[in-house]
Amino acid sequence: MGGIALNLTIERIEYIIQYMNLTLKVKLQPTLDQHQMLLETMERFNAACNDIAEVAYAERCTSKFKLQKLVYHDVRDRFGLSAQMTIRAIAKVVEAYKRDKKIKPTFRPHGAVVYDQRILTWKAADRVSILTLGGREIISVVMGGYQESRMDRVRGQADLLYIGGVFYLAVVVDVQEPPSEGGDDVLGVDFGIVNLASDDDGDIYTGDKVDQVRRHYERMRAGLQRVGTKSSRRKLKKIRRRERRFKKDTNHVISKRIVEKAIDTGRDIALEDLGGIRDRITVRKAQRSRFAKWAFAELRDFILYKARLAGVVVHLIDPRNTSRACPECGNVDKKNRPTQDTFRCTVCAHADHADINAARNIRARALVSGLKVSDALIGPGAAPGTSQPALAVGN
Repeated sequence: MGGIALNLTIERIEYIIQYMNLTLKVKLQPTLDQHQMLLETMERFNAACNDIAEVAYAERCTSKFKLQKLVYHDVRDRFGLSAQMTIRAIAKVVEAYKRDKKIKPTFRPHGAVVYDQRILTWKAADRVSILTLGGREIISVVMGGYQESRMDRVRGQADLLYIGGVFYLAVVVDVQEPPSEGGDDVLGVDFGIVNLASDDDGDIYTGDKVDQVRRHYERMRAGLQRVGTKSSRRKLKKIRRRERRFKKDTNHVISKRIVEKAIDTGRDIALEDLGGIRDRITVRKAQRSRFAKWAFAELRDFILYKARLAGVVVHLIDPRNTSRACPECGNVDKKNRPTQDTFRCTVCAHADHADINAARNIRARALVSGLKVSDALIGPGAAPGTSQPALAVGN
């Protein structure tokens, strides 16, 4: 895996035969002088990337080696980057330009800087030697037990990130997976708008708290946007990051509980294949904000990577009509859902909570013809049902 993507918005899984690549985010603790050196290095690196992008776009050049011949010496002289950092800047531009050759890529001043083992080395579990414009600096690192237990499998590449005034390293590590033999039964899981997840055992992971937080932040944003000052815009950024951390933590908690239940009961997990969900589903006006801001892919991907680390097989199921079908008689009818929470079959009168009913239908489909995640793989580094490269996980 080549590291974290530029926008860092969505976390995905890289599928390979024996090992799984994870990206762990660890916090740097530079001194005030070191902080300034890192900031200047990051800004100079991204300024060089923008300059290189001008040439790549003008020459329609997507070859790293050809572009290197065109810009290498000029970039080194003008921006004062080291040889290897110049090479990394060229590689970053080529990677971005290849995604869409119709537009010239641009890079934020505080965009990620890609480091490899030539310009970043680990001195100990709590220290890293990293190259700056002023030379190498030994900087302290802070990490939790989860990250520390996996740092012995670092692959060498890391991205320097600057988030909310704090520097982090996104470090790629190899994690060996346990064998996945599959269970005798399946735990069906339904995703929803009101309830984030429900399983066929009848457990519901409600989204009430998430919705309360969302409404709270929406009110705060509305007030700050009306003010329109520089300080209010800074506050808006802090609110956005705080809300994002809350949602991510909630999805981690739910995914952990689902995978632990599957482990304890010796079952596989069946999930909805959410590809194209935003095009398939219509929601009432009152639910549009909740629907648009729920991290559909994130919760699924958290379950996927936690299950894979635990050796639990995951099945991806076509979710169409799972909320309208009766698991007892097979009747499919819109009228089977008289309300958001209620399922009542118009033929056999079977009744259940609508989300739990959908989870049971997902389980039934997995038992009959479930598609395993490993079977859904399109290619190395692709996530199920997509052609996108995998990204990182953190917890």
